[in-house]
Amino acid sequence: MPGAKELDPYTSPRSFYGAELRRLREAAGLSQEQLGERVFCSGAYIGLFEAATRRPQAEMSKLLDGVLGSGEHFQRLCRLAQGSKHPDYFADAAELEKDARTISDYTPMLIPGLLQTEAYARGLTRATLPFAPDDVVERHVAARLERARRLDTAAGSELWAIVHEAALRMPVDEPGVMRDQLEQLADRARHHHRIMVQVLPFSSGPHALMYGTTIIMAFADAPSVVYTEGAHTGQLIDAPALVAKFQRSYDLVRAAALSPKASLSLIESAAKDYTTP
Repeated sequence: MPGAKELDPYTSPRSFYGAELRRLREAAGLSQEQLGERVFCSGAYIGLFEAATRRPQAEMSKLLDGVLGSGEHFQRLCRLAQGSKHPDYFADAAELEKDARTISDYTPMLIPGLLQTEAYARGLTRATLPFAPDDVVERHVAARLERARRLDTAAGSELWAIVHEAALRMPVDEPGVMRDQLEQLADRARHHHRIMVQVLPFSSGPHALMYGTTIIMAFADAPSVVYTEGAHTGQLIDAPALVAKFQRSYDLVRAAALSPKASLSLIESAAKDYTTP
């Protein structure tokens, strides 16, 4: 159970939040299940907060303060724990991504964020935020590259990325940027032992995930979650029945995609197209 994890409360605001929640829950004589019933969630969900696996939520913190009679204690801690380098709609997913055992990513028009080069990420961010100051753009780029570097650590996640052929053909920036991006994508697919890349070709036609980015994260000691994203918005989904539907849809898209070997050939061919006038 997530609630059994021992925390050093002083390692981060989120850990302190979890330790305080456990301390006050136990002082009130409540189990995780009993507290969950009072704030309209499961005991397992309370355990995720106590284990610092989930980022604190403002509305949940208000409910916890009410049930535990802690004034605005958890609401204040929540504000401390919610600081993030990422947009608000992606912040929770970014935190969960750090602990994911496997990440299954499908992107319809873009190279997945975890596989982007610095120049590609910069071009994409400038297209998305055309009026943003340079320092804002650079913060977004740095945060994305930091996420990508975790794949190379000993505790990095396994990544299965399905990229639509449209992402290979859509010039996010000048040809040199796209060539470098696709060459890096091919290199990661060929040599990284925890990265698998497949391309969904135009010829596959309509499919189950064609409406937006879908990322499924699986964990060693917690239920899987799904993150979906559109322009300037994203949603984290943890309802088991809905997560199962997304997993089934992802499996169908994976079955329709090219094999990893054929995908690599297509990526390398597309990279050459950005080299040849």
